[in-house]
Formats: sequence, C-alpha cells, structure tokens
Amino acid sequence: MLLATFDPFAYDRLTRRAFGSDSRLAKMDAIRRENEVELRFDLPGFDRESIDVTVDHGVLTVSANRSEEHTEGEKPFIRERVMGSYTRRVRLSDAVDADKIEAGYSDGVLTVHVPVAEQAKPRKIEVADAKAIAA
Repeated sequence: MLLATFDPFAYDRLTRRAFGSDSRLAKMDAIRRENEVELRFDLPGFDRESIDVTVDHGVLTVSANRSEEHTEGEKPFIRERVMGSYTRRVRLSDAVDADKIEAGYSDGVLTVHVPVAEQAKPRKIEVADAKAIAA
C-alpha cells in the first residue's frame, strides 16, 4: 500500500520544472483550505470580458487576451508590456467538485474557488477494540 500526501497540482509543477517557466504564463498561487482550494492568477491589465475559465476532463484552463492599444498614426518606440493571448492549464484531482467551481476577477487578480468533494474531506476514524472488529 502506498501512503502519500495528495498534491492536486503536482503535474503542473513538474511540467514547469521540465520545460521551464514561461514569462507569458499567468503567475499563480494556490491556497488549500478545509473545504476548498483557492487559485489566484495575476492578470493585470485584462478586461474581465477577455478572461475565459473552463473545466474539461479534470483540467482547469484559464485564458485571456490583451489586444494592441495604439491607433493609426501612433508608433510605439518602447514596448515592455506583453500583448496577445495567455493560457494556463492546471490538472485537477478527482477529489474536487468540478461542477461547483466559481471564479471572480478584481484588481488584476483572477480568483478561482475549487471546492473539495465531500468524500475527499478529512474525517475522524474511531479506534475500536481489536477484538470487537475481529468478531
């Protein structure tokens, strides 16, 4: 029997280590609480309407798009802000309730609440007399 702690985001971390971290990826924090995992993605400068959050076959995908902001006759001569499409995928475990995932966007931060499924929550196991169990 294998005993290990469960990390629902291990696949994502392993992928980043193997292939390097892309500066175009939205940076993410994951916070584990008793009843949920909260994911926070930095997406500064994006319109809420351009952000798309989907779940498909256990993979949460966050994508967003920021378009060029100059008009005809303008010619940028310093360009440090990245434009274009951003996508970040996070593999979710079977221990989450994907049907109840919620997302909100405020002050450049996308917050995704991923509830833990009821059967995955910790529970106390009563220690009984071994003789009573064997009978």
